Amino acid sequence: MNPFTVEEMNLLSIYRGETKEEVTEKIAFALSFMDPDMRELAKRTVKKVNSLSDQEFAALSIDPADEI
Repeated sequence: MNPFTVEEMNLLSIYRGETKEEVTEKIAFALSFMDPDMRELAKRTVKKVNSLSDQEFAALSIDPADEI
């Protein structure tokens, strides 16, 4: 089961990386450039990514919503 919302999956597709550490680093770097609503979405997404095992993260199909 995918624990992410469509918005969170779209965010992950923007900051796509090979590992969950790479993705969370990219999002963390961008936080200061985000508006408050986007920052909240990003923080929530990072929290969910960090709760996944490396295997669970690798199994995610991360595609923007309009490509599905």
